[in-house]
Amino acid sequence: MKISAARTRLRWEIGIVLALSFGASGVYAIVTIIERVTRETALSSQTATINRPLDERPLFDLIYQLLGFAFGLAPVALVVFLLWSNTRPHLRRLGIGRPIDAKPLWWLREAGGGVILAAAIGIPGIAFYLFAKGIGINTTVVPAALDTYWWTVPILILQALRAALGEELIVVAYLFERLKRLGVGTVATIVTSALLRGSYHLYQGFGGFIGNVAMGLVFGWAYHRWGRSLPLIVAHWILDIVSFVAYPLAVALWPALFGSPAK
Repeated sequence: MKISAARTRLRWEIGIVLALSFGASGVYAIVTIIERVTRETALSSQTATINRPLDERPLFDLIYQLLGFAFGLAPVALVVFLLWSNTRPHLRRLGIGRPIDAKPLWWLREAGGGVILAAAIGIPGIAFYLFAKGIGINTTVVPAALDTYWWTVPILILQALRAALGEELIVVAYLFERLKRLGVGTVATIVTSALLRGSYHLYQGFGGFIGNVAMGLVFGWAYHRWGRSLPLIVAHWILDIVSFVAYPLAVALWPALFGSPAK
């Protein structure tokens, strides 16, 4: 009876954490894609804007952006609280912190693995986005203008970090640990995590869903193999910096290639 109660409590915990984070985002994204495909306008002719301004006045836009970054990390703080261990390394169940058998410069090797992982995901990802846009299963992703304010690029880098920490520590590390305690197998856990990752990118179109599911499968396999979150966080941070900063620059330089009107 006690084991059954503990498992029920764990399921409720997972539901609450996801309802406060990416589970809710996934539900909103599913509703968004249904709304998009029921329009008269073709999906490929629609746009999905990332990193919208939050106020027309620069000072308040900056304040809202910083507040969004800070409060956006609240779900991360929650899973850190839930999986904190009393003995060192305190965050071993989230796959971060100095390993017990750490070698010198362990963090540099893990970060290097993240760079390699970002390249392995990012280069095919750009090609797939263009392909998905070309066959009409994805929207045109509209990035933020880099010259809006002096602080735009630093804020975009912070937003990329928030996304990297949130997705990799909740959708991967936390979910893997909790599903393992519930007795879910490795393959099912990797697939579940990948589908969740894809779900909250559906607002971009079916291409965004497919691409992020593929990314989730690779990241899930990597986490299962390494048991470390830092490479995933670094890889995701790099990928989002490219999406938030380098992508707008590419759109400005080659608008026809990315389906954006030239200015």
